[in-house]
Amino acid sequence: MRPNHTTLVGLLREKALRIPEETAFRFLNNDGSEQDGSTFAQLDQQARAIAAELQHRMAPGDRALLLFPPGLDFIAAFFGCLYAGVIGVPVYPARDKRGISRLEGVLRSAEGKVVLSTGLVMEMTSAILSEVPEFSSLQWLNSATLVSEERSRDWKEPKVSESSVAFLQYTSGSTGTPRGVTVTHGNLLHNQRMIQAAFQHDPDLTTVVGWLPVYHDMGLIGNVLQPLYLGRPCILLSPLDFLQRPLLWLQAISRYRATTSGGPNFAYDLCVRRISAEQRQELDLSTWDLAFNGAEPIRADVLERFSETFAPQGFRREAFYPCYGLAEATLLASGGDKAAPFSTCSVSRSQLEEGRVVFVGAQDADARVLVNCGHAWQGQQMLIVDPERLTTCPEGQVGEVWLAGPSVAHGYWNQPDATRQTFQAHLADSGEGPFLRTGDLGFMRGGELFITGRLKDVLIIRGRNHYPEDIELTVERSNEALRPGCGAAFSVEIEGEERLVVVQEISKAALKTADRREVVADIREAITAHHGLRLHAAALLMPATIPKTSSGKIQRRVCKAKYLDGTLKQVPVEGIEL
Repeated sequence: MRPNHTTLVGLLREKALRIPEETAFRFLNNDGSEQDGSTFAQLDQQARAIAAELQHRMAPGDRALLLFPPGLDFIAAFFGCLYAGVIGVPVYPARDKRGISRLEGVLRSAEGKVVLSTGLVMEMTSAILSEVPEFSSLQWLNSATLVSEERSRDWKEPKVSESSVAFLQYTSGSTGTPRGVTVTHGNLLHNQRMIQAAFQHDPDLTTVVGWLPVYHDMGLIGNVLQPLYLGRPCILLSPLDFLQRPLLWLQAISRYRATTSGGPNFAYDLCVRRISAEQRQELDLSTWDLAFNGAEPIRADVLERFSETFAPQGFRREAFYPCYGLAEATLLASGGDKAAPFSTCSVSRSQLEEGRVVFVGAQDADARVLVNCGHAWQGQQMLIVDPERLTTCPEGQVGEVWLAGPSVAHGYWNQPDATRQTFQAHLADSGEGPFLRTGDLGFMRGGELFITGRLKDVLIIRGRNHYPEDIELTVERSNEALRPGCGAAFSVEIEGEERLVVVQEISKAALKTADRREVVADIREAITAHHGLRLHAAALLMPATIPKTSSGKIQRRVCKAKYLDGTLKQVPVEGIEL
């Protein structure tokens, strides 16, 4: 059944009237116990109270920064902004200089007037930001002190429509000026319909468990808005708690009989590596019938290992749902048919470097296994386009993924040039458009999408294209001392020539026991053997120090910048110049 509303304000108001006492959200402590909960009626009242205060202080369309730790306070504040007609800007509290710099960039871009936060964050952050001029003129509001039944009665319903901006999603991978994706109510509701259709969510049966950061598109739109759209409960836990104890995630799925949950590729790999056989015995994952994976590219070997490891606990391989999405397309862009198990294809790595797709056997020494990310949904259009000629590619040729449809956002906030370049592309031969240029590379096979990498991350060394994901996988497998999913490959210019550099975390145990010279030698040998490349330099890094986005993706450009300015936390290797 399609909910009868055109904005997110109407969405929550409808749930609060129809199912007021049903649980909307639960938030768990780091021991798995329930810290907090909210019904649809309670969330509606909290949103009206916060909105009434914002309407008193701000004009419709003004921006408010949402500076919250993981928890339900963020959700109330987010809807408070929507209820006020104010544009919310989710950001993560700053903990270091890099975090402060990002906050400054977001504030300058969004031109925020108010910060909504908690008392604890306000106390901790005020000292860090006391010398930052941009923050001195802001109004800081503790959202918890605004919530009262009396204040909620002062709320006036805003004049918002499908075309109204709902919030700004600042992309986590940006290394320069932050870019705020302008997401409308219409974008969000269309994407919610897409997710429900693709995931085959049942408004009577679906239960979602999530740990992803709510200031990130997958966490907010997938884990918070989708269950609310369905009128179903969602159980949330802190991303930090998950990273420290991955077992908490699977315990929550088991305890609450969840049907839908997921995350980037690294999350499944972390569960396999960090959850012991003894701990697995207590789990029942038999109700988990959709395990989405939105990392790019998705690694088939991780899905297979997870399936095999947790099969005794009732997890079915068929539950895996590889998909593709990005903030500029609101969230979901493609996904397969839920009833069909995920599929893969094996292509020649060397031919892929030339932009050609040549299928080979999975056991071929030159094989690279790619995972099917499905097709577009709900009237969206997806093309593979030659990024230079701007013409569509024939099947069997790698190109850039272009998208068009109601889920594609309207552009970057106050950045007309970047908006024109990214959101207003047209095909050179037919003039068809506008399309969103995703910056992702891939190809279509039988109408299904296979992602191969990022356009700007592709390394061009001696005239040949090399995908950093391939090199990073080779590196992490070269020696058991290296941490999976914690390396980056990039090129640097030396005497006018692009040369390969890899940076890779070493495990805590290996810090004391491994022969680091041998580790570097193994990396060098593996890269030569598998890619025919000469390694210019390899840097071993301290555990948990490589730059990643909020969703766990490696920030290769940040890694390169920090490598060049010497700020990566390297582990010395005697006798080797790093």
